[in-house]
Amino acid sequence: MRFRIIATDGGSRAGVMETERGLVLTPQFMPVGTLGTVKALSPEELRHAGAEVILCNTYHLYLRPGHETVRRLGGVQRFMGWPGPVLTDSGGFQVYSLSRLRNITPEGVEFRSHIDGSLHFIGPERAMEIQQALGADIIMAFDECTPYPSTYEYVRDSLRLTTEWAKRCRAAHPEGSSQALFGIFQGGTYRDLRLRSLEEIVEIGFDGYAAGGLSVGEPKGLMYEMIHATGSLMPADRPRYLMGIGDLLDVVEAVEAGYDIFDCVMPTRNARNGTLFTSAGRISIKRAEFSEDPSPLDPECDCYTCRSFSRAYLRHLYMSREILSMRLNTIHNLSFYMRFFRLMRESIIQGRFAEFKLEWMETLRGNFATERSRAALT
Repeated sequence: MRFRIIATDGGSRAGVMETERGLVLTPQFMPVGTLGTVKALSPEELRHAGAEVILCNTYHLYLRPGHETVRRLGGVQRFMGWPGPVLTDSGGFQVYSLSRLRNITPEGVEFRSHIDGSLHFIGPERAMEIQQALGADIIMAFDECTPYPSTYEYVRDSLRLTTEWAKRCRAAHPEGSSQALFGIFQGGTYRDLRLRSLEEIVEIGFDGYAAGGLSVGEPKGLMYEMIHATGSLMPADRPRYLMGIGDLLDVVEAVEAGYDIFDCVMPTRNARNGTLFTSAGRISIKRAEFSEDPSPLDPECDCYTCRSFSRAYLRHLYMSREILSMRLNTIHNLSFYMRFFRLMRESIIQGRFAEFKLEWMETLRGNFATERSRAALT
């Protein structure tokens, strides 16, 4: 993988990641395909929505169908029919968040499957082995995601473990591998620990760098403080990845701080729950006011959903619990996200990122579109 910067505007960056399976323009949003599928969409529909790279989950694919099965079937891209680049996360967050029973040791984490309760162990070397078998273009070092709140002492001890595991992941990664390996720094919401962790991970040396352990319940102000404290300190010639962040207000803040890559289930999960993102704010399609609304969801969007169907029809599908509702809503939400990122990238290249941020702030801050802004859409 190669990475180059095309333009900067303040702290924000527009770049290009070159992988064997295609280019990824940054800033970039990765739809989440946890189990080898972005829920409700085919790979072709993902491409039409504008997706360039997707995220799959090491923990889930390891448990089912198994990484060796995926390897035998040609790797995760061939397995799921996605021709573009894939990033696999390390599984550390899922071990932290899903396992009812886990035991963290210097060697790794012993845990019970959330599927059948069976006992498993993943350490740094095992995480590398699994991701190498899956065959993703970008793989992540194994880390411990610290919960919020955590004591200073716990986070300090945890980041020592993350650093040691990062060293072992680096050693287990073959020289000359076509897979890019990203390191993850932690540190909770303690500024000095964040900076220490980042320094230690950079010293090891990785193809890209990722901030982990944010958006796990901490106040927005603390999250933004950690984002701005670390964004510009990562190597300028490497991609900077903010893990698990998808709220577009948070994304704009992080791009301003120098981050390049993002992922989150927010657009797809909201789509399945009937919350849709538009150029005038979020809309809850279940509201009765849309029952006879003949207008498109968002006239500024050219996705299949907005070109073809009315708000009244989208509400009917949702209220009827039709499978098509999830599909059309997901097509729109992901298309909206991809368009947003494309416009943000263009604003950086044109030297008008600050203007872009101001233009979107009011819309993004609103929980749902107001009557006035809904009228403006039509």
